Amino acid sequence: MEHYTQLIEFNWTIVFIWVNVLILFLILKKFFFQKVRNFMVARQNSIQESLDNAENVTKEADALLADYKDRIANVEAESREIVRDAKQRAEAQAQLILAEANEQAAARLQQAEQAILREKELARAEMQDEIATLAIYAAERILERELDEEKQRAFVLRIMEEAGRKQCQN
Repeated sequence: MEHYTQLIEFNWTIVFIWVNVLILFLILKKFFFQKVRNFMVARQNSIQESLDNAENVTKEADALLADYKDRIANVEAESREIVRDAKQRAEAQAQLILAEANEQAAARLQQAEQAILREKELARAEMQDEIATLAIYAAERILERELDEEKQRAFVLRIMEEAGRKQCQN
């Protein structure tokens, strides 16, 4: 039995270790576990809140980016429309200027043609006056000389040539 007594021997050290662990566990549970758990929960909530805020900020940034892209697209479209309108107005104005220039040119051309017609009429009147004067002069000369018909024709032709030369000189 002696052999068996050593096997069943009761060790008080192990009991005290277990009692100490149990007491330490109860003390830690009473004073620290709840605080550590609250700290961990608060930390987890804080991290989750930060992640949620980051996600919201990302969504807002994406929305703003989309809005800015839309605005830029609208601005580009508006600028193209403004340029197109400006080109159309410029073309219309150019057509108007060309039409006015054509009208002015036509009016000046008509005025020039009228001036030419007046000058022609004036030249014709002067020529008729000159011819009348020459005819009178020729008639006076013919009356001064009595010539036959052939000589009269030659005389009139010579006077006409002289009158043509005088007129060309003027």
